[in-house]
Amino acid sequence: MGLKDLYLIGYNAACAAGWAYVLYLATCVVFASGVPCCHHEVLDALETIYNEPPLLRETLIVVQCAALLEIVHAGIGLVRSPVVVTAMQVMSRIVALFAVVYSPIAQAHYGSGLMIFGWSLVEVPRYLFYLAALITGDATKGTPYPIFYLRYSLFYVLYPLGITGEMFTFYNATYDPAFVSAFPPFGPYLSWFYLITMFVYIPGGPFMYMNMVGNRKSAFRKRFAKPRPPPQGLVFPTDKKGGKSTSEAGKAALAAAVGAVDKAAAEKILKAKNWRFGYTKHFLTMVDLQTKSPSAALKIAKAGLDHMHENFQFIEEDGTSISFKKAMTQKNKKQFETGVIKGSAKKSSPELKVPYKNKTLSGDALVAQVNKWVSYGTIEASAGDAILKCVSNPKWLDLSDKYFVMLGAGSAMGPFKVLMSLGANIIAIDLDRPGIWKNLINYARDSPGSITFPMKKTQASCKDDDTLFANCGCNLFTETPLVKDWLLPLYPKKDLVVGSYAYLDGALHVQVSLAMDAICKALSEERKATLAYLCTPTDAHLCSKEASDASRKEYNRFTLGKLFEVFWQVVSRGAFLKKNARKPMTSDDGEEFYMCDGLAVAQGPNYAIAKRLQHWRAIVAREQGSIVSSNIAPATSTASVVHAKTFAMAYEGMPYFAPYEIFEPDTSKAVMLALLTFDIRDKDSAANPSTKLSNPNELFKYGSFNGGCWRCAYTVSSIGEVSVVICLAKWSAPYVGIIGAAGAAFAAKHFGLV
Repeated sequence: MGLKDLYLIGYNAACAAGWAYVLYLATCVVFASGVPCCHHEVLDALETIYNEPPLLRETLIVVQCAALLEIVHAGIGLVRSPVVVTAMQVMSRIVALFAVVYSPIAQAHYGSGLMIFGWSLVEVPRYLFYLAALITGDATKGTPYPIFYLRYSLFYVLYPLGITGEMFTFYNATYDPAFVSAFPPFGPYLSWFYLITMFVYIPGGPFMYMNMVGNRKSAFRKRFAKPRPPPQGLVFPTDKKGGKSTSEAGKAALAAAVGAVDKAAAEKILKAKNWRFGYTKHFLTMVDLQTKSPSAALKIAKAGLDHMHENFQFIEEDGTSISFKKAMTQKNKKQFETGVIKGSAKKSSPELKVPYKNKTLSGDALVAQVNKWVSYGTIEASAGDAILKCVSNPKWLDLSDKYFVMLGAGSAMGPFKVLMSLGANIIAIDLDRPGIWKNLINYARDSPGSITFPMKKTQASCKDDDTLFANCGCNLFTETPLVKDWLLPLYPKKDLVVGSYAYLDGALHVQVSLAMDAICKALSEERKATLAYLCTPTDAHLCSKEASDASRKEYNRFTLGKLFEVFWQVVSRGAFLKKNARKPMTSDDGEEFYMCDGLAVAQGPNYAIAKRLQHWRAIVAREQGSIVSSNIAPATSTASVVHAKTFAMAYEGMPYFAPYEIFEPDTSKAVMLALLTFDIRDKDSAANPSTKLSNPNELFKYGSFNGGCWRCAYTVSSIGEVSVVICLAKWSAPYVGIIGAAGAAFAAKHFGLV
């Protein structure tokens, strides 16, 4: 247990004790004259809580102000909490405390008593929960159940009580002459501030309440989850302590990659502290080192890939653990059967169609929209040109001659339905769950395409659809070698396009990405298959000089909104809204390269290493002669992303920062398929290994449909929390009229301002 943990234990213990003392003193006041027997007596008792005894209010001020340290903890990475959300929660309490301290009317109202009871009854179990989690090391199952239950249940009653108390306190302060006169000449403005704050609580209160409801469901689900079965298939390597730390595995992989060209940089990675929040700078260092020369880029990529394949483990059915590399090369007795379904629909004339904002764009309308995106800076010109070529060459979209291996056929960003509508032949890989295959196969039957899939028994032996669906599919984690063995000899005379579309949260994304990589490696090396990836905009990519210059120009452009941005920079001392444009990197032969730092700390190092794994394979496979389509997709509101409230709110606010745009899944899938089509049809595409690039990582510079992050004034990571605040402000917009009317009436009555 380090100093950080000891400090947090002391802090949470002190806060728990402080709030327990506040609760004790408040309870003593309520029962000082006996047990209240009616609601009038309860209200009378609540009205006296703040003013007697004096020790209570002094303790209250100290323990509530101590919560300001929680903002500091989040800001410096001591705890995994979003800084802006934490600041909003704490400061709302401070604002209420300020009102009750300086407003005699608020002090004498029962609202202050409700507020104090609500706060203390919530905070005691909350801090005890954190304390137990720190001591046991397990926040989900390590905390005693009574504390766990109270932490995630008391809010049902106490949040409404506390919010009601705070609202009464705000209201009482707004018309208290003593409060207004205590801060000349700002008193009237403080009254307006508290009035506005009351109305902000209207959308904010339910949001916070429902957020806790979601947290409760998640916490209880984790606590009472069934024990996981013994690990099988692809797993993380065992660390020095005998566990399977994902952080240590990620550090080791990145260090192995960087160490191929710079041992000192690799050593810094291995010694890095607080990897969860400090990983991004090491990924930027890696990209910088890759720009030194083409050989450096490839050495880093090969070293990273080799390390992961050699060090990740594969646990066989009998429990034997071998290296993943060995598992992928040994012979297997088992094998999958093959199922095939051909669609019955007739092929229509091929044409690129893009769903966008409740419309389907094609022809001239699509051309106009693409030009708008390029002009605004939402996508790069090379991406626009590629899409327009697909519009002007509709025959390219007849994909009946292509065989697409879809790893994660049913994924949210996978182009399964679009490909099927264009008559493509899909070799589908997805989990062995009947519901997935019912959807995929039924859609294929009504399309002009075909679907081929692995089966546990022969298709002929399946007497009905239910049996068919139950025997389809595979598990990429546990059956990776079998999937590779099944794919290698399939359709031997056909050119394969292998798309890696599977996505999972957290550490599982690393595992599924490595499993897909092993299959991509085999098919690209043995069959020269084309590889297809969807790059994330939240990564570190080489970009064009034009994009970097546009970002710098946007940063220097003055608008009224710039005043808001400057305010955030001053308040946060540069913690938010960091400049996006970076100084160019110089190769060993003097060539300049530009990079966009799109890494988002909130997504975590597991996501970063999983996507970097795909980058490494992309440039290695291209160097070995395979076509590699690896275009950057825009930020997309898929269910896997927006199920996290914070990400959903950030997406809502990001378009404030030009030229950002968040896209719907159907739009993203359509435009990304167009870019893939361009890559496999046009010989001059950067995807083609015959096209000369100054550095292998320039593969990701072209065809970038990044959604605006390259040309935005600020980095992706620095606008996230500000975007959340903007979202909350937008949600509060309907109440602006109410606030104005109520404020005008209030000012007219009390101050004669209207």
